[in-house]
Amino acid sequence: MTDDGAATAGRRAPGELENEVLAALWAAGAPAAAAAVREQVAGDPAHTTVLTILSRLYDKGLVTRERAGRGYLYSPVRDEAGHTAAGMRALLERGGDRAAVLARFVSELGTEDEEILEQLLRGHKEG
Repeated sequence: MTDDGAATAGRRAPGELENEVLAALWAAGAPAAAAAVREQVAGDPAHTTVLTILSRLYDKGLVTRERAGRGYLYSPVRDEAGHTAAGMRALLERGGDRAAVLARFVSELGTEDEEILEQLLRGHKEG
């Protein structure tokens, strides 16, 4: 394998590093500095890379930051479930036929997930 092939093989998929940084923040359970986030991300990314990702997440409104000395402490805006739900909602809104998309989604759920969804819908209608 050439050096170029090795470098390409080690690259993350688009958005993967952002997801890893968010996962590190969720796991922290409290505001965290870039250095603490970096320690939790696989592959030993450069400190500047983590700072860039945190800045992008801040610009997208996915994290907040508060000044701490010369740097910042970062916190996710939503918990992991909220983040995933927002992504699902965004995908649904991009689809053409919402009923068809929802029908396909439900038809591909496993039995356990179907039961959970039914319970949630019943609870929502009763509330």
